[in-house]
Amino acid sequence: MGKRKNPDKSALSIQHGVRQRSSVSEDALKRYKEKKKKQYSADEFVDGILAHNRVILSQAITLVESLLPGHSELARQVIERCLPYAGNSIRVGITGIPGVGKSTFIELLGKRLTGRNHHLAVLAIDPSSEKSKGSILGDKTRMEELSADPNAFIRPSPSAGTLGGVARKTREAILLCEAAGFDVIFVETVGVGQSETAVHSMVDFFLLLMLPGAGDELQGMKRGIIEMADAIAITKCDGTNIRKAERAKNDFSAALHLYPAPESGWLPMVFTCSSVSGSGIEEIWQAVLDYKKTCTENSYFKNNRTKQSLYWMYESINQSLKDRFYHTEAVSRLLPELEKEVLNDRISSFAAAGKILSLFPQS
Repeated sequence: MGKRKNPDKSALSIQHGVRQRSSVSEDALKRYKEKKKKQYSADEFVDGILAHNRVILSQAITLVESLLPGHSELARQVIERCLPYAGNSIRVGITGIPGVGKSTFIELLGKRLTGRNHHLAVLAIDPSSEKSKGSILGDKTRMEELSADPNAFIRPSPSAGTLGGVARKTREAILLCEAAGFDVIFVETVGVGQSETAVHSMVDFFLLLMLPGAGDELQGMKRGIIEMADAIAITKCDGTNIRKAERAKNDFSAALHLYPAPESGWLPMVFTCSSVSGSGIEEIWQAVLDYKKTCTENSYFKNNRTKQSLYWMYESINQSLKDRFYHTEAVSRLLPELEKEVLNDRISSFAAAGKILSLFPQS
């Protein structure tokens, strides 16, 4: 037998071949990393927002949504400096039961508005999971055409368990969008319930979308929701649904006459509409414009916004006190112990709450 030339070499050795170059430019990757690391100053945020820079606007909204302590002061400065440039829009809240077609309705109406040179911002609130606290944030995928429209800006945000499905900082996001030049603001909310008072308190016009033929239309509705609505639209009024939609329209119209006249002096209206045929969409938008005209002439429009600002001042105080309370060291230490005692029936819920509250300064 002959001697092997290279005893250390195996037949299973790996040939590395030619090293492939990255498909991403190293310079582009470096710029991307630098951009991600960049923290804008208050001046840069404000200048970018007023210059209609959408990237900076998005980052500013992320800033005001942030729960990090270091971001709150910078966010406050940005909001305060944008405030003089805000307020020049019509704010419309849009809500309805899941599956009613809110996103489809918004895209159809939004495309018509941007086609008339309006600048539309859609603040779409996605529900957060109570278990994982995650959120799909899928409104951009449901509004494909509108999300690509240069005159539209869509910002999905997680509700994060906030009352009424309204993101905690949605009101501040509205002010930033107005400062960026958007003259129409849509706030799309999660579901329907009495907690929708939260969105009603930050918009000018409240639109409720309902499905035709979904059982007893009025039985499943909360009285408070109908009282808050400035208009009700029965969606999917096409094909075999037309007769059902007209019946639902009559039911709601009759129900609205049973409620006291709104303080605004505006008489709520009921419409039918179809996102397939486009019927009723123009009439609904005209109602929004008529509402603004009526309420501007009788001074309700301005007075209502002033009341809303006061309301959100108190809401901010309440939220800040709540956050400060739960982050107190003594509370954080005692709370887990009291939770165990309540779960094991060693102490009542009210007694446990009393012990916790006694730790909070009384003056």
